[in-house]
Amino acid sequence: MKQPRSMMHSAYMEWAKTRARMRFDLATSGLASYPLAQLPVRLEDLELSAPGGYGYEPLQRRLAARCDAPVECMVAATGTSLANHLAMAATLEPGDEILIEHPTYELLVTTARYLGAEVRRFPRRFEDGFRLDPDEVKRCVTPRTRLIVVTNLHNPSSALADEHALEQIGEIARSAGARVLVDEVYLDAAALPLPHSAFHLGEHFLSTSSLTKVYGLSGLRCGWVLAEPALARRMWRLQDLYEVIPAHPAERLSVIAIDHLDRIAARARALLDVNRRLLDRFLDSRSDLQAVRPAGGTTAFPRLLRGSVAALSTLLREKYETSIVPGRFFELPEHFRIGIGGETPDVAAGLERLAAALDELAAVQTGRQHGATN
Repeated sequence: MKQPRSMMHSAYMEWAKTRARMRFDLATSGLASYPLAQLPVRLEDLELSAPGGYGYEPLQRRLAARCDAPVECMVAATGTSLANHLAMAATLEPGDEILIEHPTYELLVTTARYLGAEVRRFPRRFEDGFRLDPDEVKRCVTPRTRLIVVTNLHNPSSALADEHALEQIGEIARSAGARVLVDEVYLDAAALPLPHSAFHLGEHFLSTSSLTKVYGLSGLRCGWVLAEPALARRMWRLQDLYEVIPAHPAERLSVIAIDHLDRIAARARALLDVNRRLLDRFLDSRSDLQAVRPAGGTTAFPRLLRGSVAALSTLLREKYETSIVPGRFFELPEHFRIGIGGETPDVAAGLERLAAALDELAAVQTGRQHGATN
């Protein structure tokens, strides 16, 4: 039975917000918070409120310059989740068909359903490294499709989409009278040189992102949508339904952060480079896990070959003070997501505890098998 819109919610976000915080958090996909003390912020730089209008001009200019895009194509939003909501709401009518990758970030699917869209899926397969396959999109698109949605880097696996594949998907969308929405919130964690935003592939592309995940600036909630000007104006008017005036101190702090983003990015890349080596050593040591290993990103999405991810998650929390994201939130229950954006000692300790929990579960399983043969 179809769930009433008034009862809809994100099961993943509820879990993420209400789960007990663990000492060693491998469930978080973003970077450890950037210290406010390391930004050159003076009290006189901040004001509580600003004149009304559509976008804080200094922030709009900086975001547009950072994305190499016209200012009239930039729509500021409170984080990537609201940016995705705006992008979908501006391009879909109730009953329209939306084609979304599988697996993907749960909130993309939930938001589409909340907006009354008919959701279809196309696969990104573990066996193919979760690559973006235009042939799968072409097979699943229909004349009723109005929006195709992908994440790049892929959430949960961190796989990078090939630009040629995105171009092909753009042509498929154009032929169907559809647009392509690319959630790029993790793109700046890709291996260097950084890819260009999909927005630059044509006016039928929309891209969303924020400073929240890759830079450790989650509290600023500085997100955005890039879209062709007429669609951008539509999103600004839609945003009036969700918020009237953004938190102006966050806008001002975002301007300061962007002015010093090179330094913030260098800290993030150095942290991820060290932590990715820890992750690689951990995965090298495990015969009970298989994983796609992209060159960049903040997450991995290994598959557990023996045993239950639910049991593993429970054991980690109850005995080892460690958290992971169960794959059921990505509709692949035999997988789990690991985040490597925390401080290096915490990531190292979390991986050690994950190894111990895997060994303990394997020993229990072996014992049960041994007992069954006696």
